[in-house]
Amino acid sequence: MVEAAMGGPLAGKRRPRRFSLERDVGSEQARSLAKGAAAAGFLSASRGVQRRFRALSRGGEARRPRSGKMARGLKKHLKRLNAPKHWMLDKLGGAFAPKPSSGPHKARECLPLILILRNKLKYALTYREVIAILMQRHVMVDGKVRTDKTYPAGFMDVVSIPKTNENFRLLYDTKGRFRLHSIRDEESKFKLCKVRSVQFGQKGIPYLNTYDGRTIRYPDPLIKANDTIKLDLETNKIVDFIKFDVGNVVMVTGGRNTGRVGVIKNREKHKGSFDTIHVQDATGHEFATRMGNVFTIGKGTKPWVSLPKGKGIKLSIIEEARKRLAAAGATATA
Repeated sequence: MVEAAMGGPLAGKRRPRRFSLERDVGSEQARSLAKGAAAAGFLSASRGVQRRFRALSRGGEARRPRSGKMARGLKKHLKRLNAPKHWMLDKLGGAFAPKPSSGPHKARECLPLILILRNKLKYALTYREVIAILMQRHVMVDGKVRTDKTYPAGFMDVVSIPKTNENFRLLYDTKGRFRLHSIRDEESKFKLCKVRSVQFGQKGIPYLNTYDGRTIRYPDPLIKANDTIKLDLETNKIVDFIKFDVGNVVMVTGGRNTGRVGVIKNREKHKGSFDTIHVQDATGHEFATRMGNVFTIGKGTKPWVSLPKGKGIKLSIIEEARKRLAAAGATATA
């Protein structure tokens, strides 16, 4: 092109146009040529040309070559505006949020370790400080050391920090947010797991699947789906279990009533749809939710785990305002 512009040997010559079968010969003639070439065994051409001839001989359009773009799997980042609301991240704190790693809990139902150490417990101020704490193997989840900064801790998980002699259990408050509830050493040795399904494997070996991805073989034959098992975190064995029956205390883990605690009063079965569970809390208020949102936490009215402040009782806006005024008046008189 430069030589043509400057009057070189290519001056006045045009670049030869690539041959196109449909444009230069015509679609009807191209199809007839393609049929003849197919009958004669058109083997000397390249694979792309042969594929084009076959498409034309069948009466269709030739497929365009693929573009050079290919999929690269899932996105490895998460924008802060798309993060779950219960993480309570401020909008002006940056463009991105920590994307949870693959693990026992769903991305929308977990709390990454970096948010636990930096935003909840305030043991770190920056991202690098969280990495330094985790790499020294100071944090344990369900009795195992975790060094992944975005490891997804979820409902009922026990977060332990042996250096400070602290144990926390992840529970919900009545507004649907995760609450790091401080527990004693005796309570940190077990956790409650909801049973998703009970099946039989090879050679008729029974096993059950829990909500946090565990598979336990040879469970008690009385354990069924939606029941709750008490799991020893040291031996990973079932210590006891709670049946999903009317009269047992439950905590709601999904929907608008997340975090509320009450006793099962009734169960409505709907074929082809979701079963409905009617729950009554300690103040006498009743509400209904789906069966998949209910987690049994105790037999009768006594839960097997300690509950955070409020005991799972949801207050109305007026009740919350009165409570704040009473607390303010008590501090003023003191």
